[in-house]
Amino acid sequence: MAVPARKTSKQKKRSRRGHIKLATPAMHYDATTGEFRLSHRVSPKGFYKGRQVANEKQQNND
Repeated sequence: MAVPARKTSKQKKRSRRGHIKLATPAMHYDATTGEFRLSHRVSPKGFYKGRQVANEKQQNND
């Protein structure tokens, strides 16, 4: 069985695991509805870029 010649340092180990993390969603404040929403998504009230693009009734039925 293969055995490493040297102990792996903390720095080497941590740099290898640097990409293993949770990503935070990109949220911002929507002044039209007064709520926070995900970027590039329609708000729960049906607004996008300050304009109404969908009705709440349509979203609830789908």
